Amino acid sequence: MRLDQFIASTTPLSRKEAKRAITRGRVIVNGRACRQVSTHISTDARVALDDHLLTLPGERYLMLNKPEGVVSATTDSDHPTALDLLPTSLRHGLHIAGRLDADTTGLLLLTSDGQWSHRVTSPRVKCPKTYRVTLCDPVTEGALQQLRDGIELRNDPKPTKPAEVRWLNDYEIELTIAEGRYHQVKRMLAATGNRVSALHRSRIGTIELDSTLAPGAFRELTEAEIDSIA
Repeated sequence: MRLDQFIASTTPLSRKEAKRAITRGRVIVNGRACRQVSTHISTDARVALDDHLLTLPGERYLMLNKPEGVVSATTDSDHPTALDLLPTSLRHGLHIAGRLDADTTGLLLLTSDGQWSHRVTSPRVKCPKTYRVTLCDPVTEGALQQLRDGIELRNDPKPTKPAEVRWLNDYEIELTIAEGRYHQVKRMLAATGNRVSALHRSRIGTIELDSTLAPGAFRELTEAEIDSIA
């Protein structure tokens, strides 16, 4: 790893600020000052900034209760992002595993582990996602059966795979799907002749949104939750 990348990964400094610290002689590598930002260091190198020893953090895994109006992106010039809800010190290296539309609320997973997030999102793994769907019109038994059988979407050559559907009340259902097509839940309900007025993701695989998390709040995943994405 390049020295400037290491500094940016282990401190709140940006890459630009890390380069400035290095060139000013604030960084010590294995007991000697190093002013070359492009220096490559080994994983066992002893690196200190202003006499504080630095260590690379391990992989991070977080769940966030995404509020409405927040986009699932790392940066956006026009809207608040999911990463904006985290402390600056936690944001570096994180990405989103399974995005949500800006108007969709609920469970969002963030991690620094690329292989883990691939297992969350890969169609081959078929990690199920569960949503609470609020509808504009009362849901019919015929519509529920269409969703359970698989339904043809507009401008899509293949019908959806059978979904798990649980009726909650005339205007709400719980829907579990193992695909990730564009705006899939909204399009599925549109294909039944209904419209989605609110959408909330409550579960990914067996990881369930912590009921104690207020909108915008987050917590680290437990080891069991991390291991459940296999």
